[in-house]
Amino acid sequence: MIVIVMGVVGAGKTTLGRLLAEQLGWEFADADDFHPQSNVEKIRHGIPLGDEDRRPWLERLRATIEQWIAEGRNVVLACSALKRTYRRELEAGPEVGFVYLKGSSELIAQRLRGRAGHFANEQILASQFADLEEPEGAVTVDIAASPQEIVAGIRERLGLA
Repeated sequence: MIVIVMGVVGAGKTTLGRLLAEQLGWEFADADDFHPQSNVEKIRHGIPLGDEDRRPWLERLRATIEQWIAEGRNVVLACSALKRTYRRELEAGPEVGFVYLKGSSELIAQRLRGRAGHFANEQILASQFADLEEPEGAVTVDIAASPQEIVAGIRERLGLA
């Protein structure tokens, strides 16, 4: 099974994805690690990525997801997956499920201001909310609770408690 933990920058994809993977004994991957350096530099400078910027990144992610499925691996992938078209690209089979981390722009902006060491920042948050097409059929969780509570809820809703 591949669980894609999605949402805007600062929603907690990496933190919650790592915790979920750890609790399940699964692998964890961060989609940020699949970006070409040119995308990382744009994001670092607060320049939103367009669909053309994301195309090679999504293709690389799709190929990796297909490989994980073929190898029978269980993976939690932290990935923004903001648009329906992106999620369709990533949905390589019935083994792929989405968990949407939903939170207010105020809460997420506050978290971003306290975060260090990540190339994305508050400057791109507004563009990510503008691009966000909330998913249908995903497990949707409110990010206001503690990470432990959120992950427990995700596991329960996915039948992995």
